[in-house]
Amino acid sequence: MDLGIAGRKAIVCASSAGLGRACALELARAGVDVVVNGRDTAKLTETAAAIRAETGVTVIEVVGDLSTEEGRAALLAACPDPDILVNNNGGPPLKPYTELEADGIRAGIEANFVTPALLIQAVLPGMVERGFGRVVNITSGSVKMPLPGLDLSSGARAGLTGFVAGIARQVAGSNVTINGLLPGSFDTARIASMTEAAAKKNGTTPAEEKAKRAESIPAKRIGDPAEFGAACAFLCSDKAGFITGQSLLIDGGAFPGIL
Repeated sequence: MDLGIAGRKAIVCASSAGLGRACALELARAGVDVVVNGRDTAKLTETAAAIRAETGVTVIEVVGDLSTEEGRAALLAACPDPDILVNNNGGPPLKPYTELEADGIRAGIEANFVTPALLIQAVLPGMVERGFGRVVNITSGSVKMPLPGLDLSSGARAGLTGFVAGIARQVAGSNVTINGLLPGSFDTARIASMTEAAAKKNGTTPAEEKAKRAESIPAKRIGDPAEFGAACAFLCSDKAGFITGQSLLIDGGAFPGIL
């Protein structure tokens, strides 16, 4: 399918690896010039080179922490008028709510609520003026199905979901959409760290914990990041202009609800 966005420009946050990288790659495959971001220079350089080699689009690298004002400023300076913004950031570490401290709570909210909210605030006026814009917020399946130990992540990301719900309706008439992608278990470093923690706790191996996780999913497998990237690219396409204010859960059927 031609997504109709060749020649557009996208900022993809935290895209040196994992789901962010998958989203940047799929957008590039659709002909979109991308700004990729991460804190690890070597990893970001490798990602950018791989995307350029496969797709031939312009890829700009911005090294920095988006949770800082300097990091956000550098990203926007590299692409002041993006057509597409994919918000993504690492979640707080797995930790029981009883062990959370004030500074950790503030950092989690800063990374997973304040940072994407400020980036949205910065890019929306230009999108509205140009009559095209796509914002995709990568949050978490825990927004719909809270998980023990991810309470801070769930709370911050649910807050972002609520924050953009009304904004999405305000800008929809200008062909600007805002949607959320809620990943379940995907084959990323995040899942690897969680299976390692579970293995240590249960006296098993990470492979055994990963197999148990896969078995608990109706699809009987862990998700491929490429599948997630494809969903992101579609939401950013000109075919998805009538989809806004939605949270798309991609979890292989793990969430047992109807809505």
